[in-house]
Amino acid sequence: MATSVNSAGTTAIKSEPNVIPMIDIMLVLLIIFMIVTPLIANGFKATMPQGTNLEKRPEGDGEVVLGIDAAGGYFVNGVAIPGAALEDQLRVLYNDRPEDKTMYFRADKDLDYAKIQEAVETARKAGVRVMMAITEVKPTGKGLFERP
Repeated sequence: MATSVNSAGTTAIKSEPNVIPMIDIMLVLLIIFMIVTPLIANGFKATMPQGTNLEKRPEGDGEVVLGIDAAGGYFVNGVAIPGAALEDQLRVLYNDRPEDKTMYFRADKDLDYAKIQEAVETARKAGVRVMMAITEVKPTGKGLFERP
């Protein structure tokens, strides 16, 4: 509420709300939503980062590697698996492993994030507890696995 002083010198209280601050806040929120909404609607693409590995570590015999190629096809340890059979195949692999529930994950860098999220959810349903991303070696001017 606002107050005003009349000609007699007495203070009168106005019963009108001061809406200017509320209008300012609403305009700021409107501008924020106008900027953010198109960004959300465009979608999200994930690009796997490149890392520098200091020593070469080949994949072991007991490790499970799930790969997704650019077309969205699934590969478990290098063998093509249809999408419908992926959960069953992973469940069979992880039922035999009571303690080690780790899976290595490799995906094409141009793949849609939704496809990657679908594979992660399928792996979780099949019993995978730890997922590790495999990245490409960052190119350097030196040897592949030498220290910079």
